[in-house]
Amino acid sequence: MIKVKINGQEHSWDGDPALPLLWYLRDELGLTGAKFGCGVALCGACTVLVDGQAARSCITAVSDASGREVTTIEGLHPTGDHPVQKAWREVNVPQCGFCQSGQIMQAAALLTQNPKPSHDEIRTAMSGNICRCGCYQRIENAVHLASTGV
Repeated sequence: MIKVKINGQEHSWDGDPALPLLWYLRDELGLTGAKFGCGVALCGACTVLVDGQAARSCITAVSDASGREVTTIEGLHPTGDHPVQKAWREVNVPQCGFCQSGQIMQAAALLTQNPKPSHDEIRTAMSGNICRCGCYQRIENAVHLASTGV
């Protein structure tokens, strides 16, 4: 039996321990914020936080999350007012929106590790998250705005 805390709530899983965390979140728990993009950890659409660190849930097995704290976009802030989420709205980042939860989770992890990143540090940290609409400048500006404590 695998036990994992997701968005502050304990969950148990007695299925396949190799099941990707993404499918456990989406199919078993109904937490659909993390998206399936590439399935090989290259696009970042599935990014969640595992013990505060950005993790690609498409290649993270449920067993790898055992005994750990997983935060999804649904659990980042109860009312959607995490500084990154507020900055996202202020800068009007989304276009299609598909990558946004992964982008936000990556940005939240960055700001936890480095509360005042430079623009170069933001670009480097966010470089593994693909935005098919090309909203990179707005994403960078939003992360910078969030670092100022919006």
